[in-house]
Amino acid sequence: MTVVDHHSLDELRARFERETDPRQSKRIWIIWQARQGRTEPQITAAVGMSRRAVQSWVHRYNLYGLEGLVDRPGRGRKPILSDEQRRFVAQWLDQQPRSQDADSLRGVDIQQFIQQHFGKLLSLSAVYDLRHQLVDDLVKEVMAEQC
Repeated sequence: MTVVDHHSLDELRARFERETDPRQSKRIWIIWQARQGRTEPQITAAVGMSRRAVQSWVHRYNLYGLEGLVDRPGRGRKPILSDEQRRFVAQWLDQQPRSQDADSLRGVDIQQFIQQHFGKLLSLSAVYDLRHQLVDDLVKEVMAEQC
């Protein structure tokens, strides 16, 4: 496996030892081992990654150096509701009547509201996650105003 000489072996070892993010550390270790002459099968066996994944990290390092080993933004699932839709749901929740003992609004009520207004069906667990996120956002806003 060919690895471009962006960093010396000592620099790679030092970066590996200082890195606190385990995923990033593993990627640096892959490059460090490849630079030492370890073969692809030896590296894949040691890190428990696929051959293609190891090749991909070496390729990204060859192109961009250590910056190529950083996760790129935009990965992962996009939010189902936009920020504006979330604010709308939060306002609606704030306007709903409450009983003294507990919230009188059930998850299925929130689920139906979202489906009626935005045409999006969320699972009940997603509805409860959203509700907790909205409460956390509200707490952060209140704390920021107090500071």
